[in-house]
Amino acid sequence: MDGVTCEGGPTQIARLLNHYLEVGTPATPVRALIFVGDAVEEQPAALLGLAGQCRLKGQPIFTFQEGSDPTAARVFSEIARISGGAYAALGAQSAEVLRMLLGAVARYATGGRNALTQSGTESDKLLLAQLPK
Repeated sequence: MDGVTCEGGPTQIARLLNHYLEVGTPATPVRALIFVGDAVEEQPAALLGLAGQCRLKGQPIFTFQEGSDPTAARVFSEIARISGGAYAALGAQSAEVLRMLLGAVARYATGGRNALTQSGTESDKLLLAQLPK
């Protein structure tokens, strides 16, 4: 991972997904994208289309939601499902839950489903339940 950024303002999820689709190469694949957000202001159909392109390239998206916006929950969970990733809503213990989920995604990105199965932590089980077989 090169870094973490957080910016206020209108959502730019499509920009992020387009970048994700462009950066990986066969020699240096990008094995996962983690997105943490609380809102969706873009057209869901466009985002879901980009998620489908990610699925075709074998690039899953793991979406984690802060807050309880129902539109964001629906779109984030669909982005994850379509791309072959996983979704989780973060609650009151969001920092600790996010820490565990980030570890699970790191295990998946480096070792695939097998790494999650071998670990057996609750966060790994949450991701495994949603990942395509």
